[in-house]
Amino acid sequence: MKQFLSFVQKEARHILRDRRTMLILFGMPIVMMLIFGFAITTDVKDVRVVIVTSTIDHQAQQAVDRLAASEYFDIVATAATPSEAKQMIRSQKADIAIVFAQDFHTKGGLQIIVDGADPNMSQQWATYASQVIANPDATAVNMKLLYNPQMRSAYNFVPAIMGMLLMLVCAMMTSISIVREKEKGTMEVLLVSPVRPLMIIIAKAVPYMLLALGILMVILLMSRYVLLVPLSGSLAWIVTLSAIYILLALSLGLLISTIATTQLVALLLSAMVLLMPVVMLSGMLFPVESMPKILQWISAIVPPRYYIQAMRKLMIMGVGIREVLSETVVLIGMTTLFLTIALAKFKNRLE
Repeated sequence: MKQFLSFVQKEARHILRDRRTMLILFGMPIVMMLIFGFAITTDVKDVRVVIVTSTIDHQAQQAVDRLAASEYFDIVATAATPSEAKQMIRSQKADIAIVFAQDFHTKGGLQIIVDGADPNMSQQWATYASQVIANPDATAVNMKLLYNPQMRSAYNFVPAIMGMLLMLVCAMMTSISIVREKEKGTMEVLLVSPVRPLMIIIAKAVPYMLLALGILMVILLMSRYVLLVPLSGSLAWIVTLSAIYILLALSLGLLISTIATTQLVALLLSAMVLLMPVVMLSGMLFPVESMPKILQWISAIVPPRYYIQAMRKLMIMGVGIREVLSETVVLIGMTTLFLTIALAKFKNRLE
């Protein structure tokens, strides 16, 4: 046991001495959280509006006033005709244009001209604008938004960033750590030591497990006190499920290290196997349900998909462990599979 602890201590000191590694481990999560929390957002805010004045009457003016008073829109200009409004959108001076019909005061007819270069945002702009302009005297529709009443994109991005960062940091750093020993020739020295090869692998993974838990704490603190994302569910279950996911990522890193022969190959494998699938197929940016069937089937083997789904339920919806039991079982199964294959492929001597 003392020999095992000595290996763990040796690996931990090696990590702590490497300032670049520490910068990546703790700097990248902070930067990514700030970027996705503040810079990359799908919130509707400060949408530039041009009003076509050719058919403005008293009722239409009241609708314009409601639009101007909204926190989502800014009235930047007026236009005499719809063609002039389209030209303003084309020249990037406005995002949407509002054209009121002659029968607006009786039937509420209007046309919303939107810059459709970004389909998702243009649909949100049109929906928000139509809701703000809607005649308040008409039949009221009581809409209640659960879990995210302010419709802040950070609620969606934070669990996704957790899944991406923990996977990349744990898997990539673990794979590079073992491959580095191969490149330097020190792996042979380790393998002939009294410590069993299995203990060597575990000793290398333990410091990264502890560091990943520290990164998790940093992410949770930033999400709660910087991005103001609530932790509605049980913190104990959030940490427990995250620990399972971290172990899965470490197992995947060990598997990559048994395949790669150099640190460059390990980085390339990590990028191809982890980065692109995590970003594109995990539901981080795009809903899995909206993907073609073939991509939905492929996404079923992407581990972050299940972790992100579970974290959104635990953190945002505040559900219990029973509601994420299926995701938990899948993550445990994948962890067992990756760890078994990695240990089976690990050899007692270098070829």
